[in-house]
Amino acid sequence: MSSKKRVAAVAITIAALTAGSIGVASAHDAAGKGAAKTTILAELVKAGTITQAQADAITKKFDDFKATMDANKAANQAARDAHHAAVEALVASTIGIDAATIKSRLAAGETLGAIAGTKKAALITALVAFETKEIDARVTAGTLTAAQATTLKANLTDHVTKMVDSVKGPKDGKGPMGMGGHGKGKRH
Repeated sequence: MSSKKRVAAVAITIAALTAGSIGVASAHDAAGKGAAKTTILAELVKAGTITQAQADAITKKFDDFKATMDANKAANQAARDAHHAAVEALVASTIGIDAATIKSRLAAGETLGAIAGTKKAALITALVAFETKEIDARVTAGTLTAAQATTLKANLTDHVTKMVDSVKGPKDGKGPMGMGGHGKGKRH
């Protein structure tokens, strides 16, 4: 077996063993995952299956992967937070009520449509336009296909109207369009 194939096989084995070891380590013990990987690599080096340089290369790959995943998670959270803030500002400016008042009224059980009153139609139009722009930006960025965008846009007005008329938000206990309540917002 070539050296590259052996390293690949060992890396796959380590990944499988590490994944299996995670169940043994405490779910709350982040160090448990790293300790299992280190132990397995040390055993493989001791047995002569891999060299220390290969073990170090495998460790670096895992560390680089984790760093990339952490950076992606932070970037995604920042994007969700920015989207949430933009929606909140749009809702407040469209209906002419500050966000804190909207949140407290949503928490009291009112719908966004009821809070908007005579400005409900304008709010729906503004939110549909905002989300349409977001969908188009995702197509431009390559994170959404044109076909997916068409499907999303076809149901957008109905979706936004239901959100505006709902007392409880989408599956996370938040108010319509992610305003108020607890938990993480949902991107539409």
